[in-house]
Amino acid sequence: MASDKLKNLLNPSNGGELADIVRRAREMGELTHVLSKGLPGEYAGAIVAANLREDGDLIIIAASSAWASRLRYETDVLLATARDAGLSPTACRIRVTQS
Repeated sequence: MASDKLKNLLNPSNGGELADIVRRAREMGELTHVLSKGLPGEYAGAIVAANLREDGDLIIIAASSAWASRLRYETDVLLATARDAGLSPTACRIRVTQS
């Protein structure tokens, strides 16, 4: 019974704030996947998360400072990949995860 209530809470088609959070998390996950696939194979696992802000900033969260350094050289590729996916980023910012 409690699991049914949880499913209803997490179902993005029900509307509401929690549904918006779930929808946004899915969109960010899809963006992360698309951007990761646009990079060379040796970059697998370099991107932890990605987000496109309303101001056009493409924010990439790197797995480590070493990956962040390498990803900064790939900003043109990341921007092009996002544009190929139908988005309109204006800048790319690389950050390091806070783990």
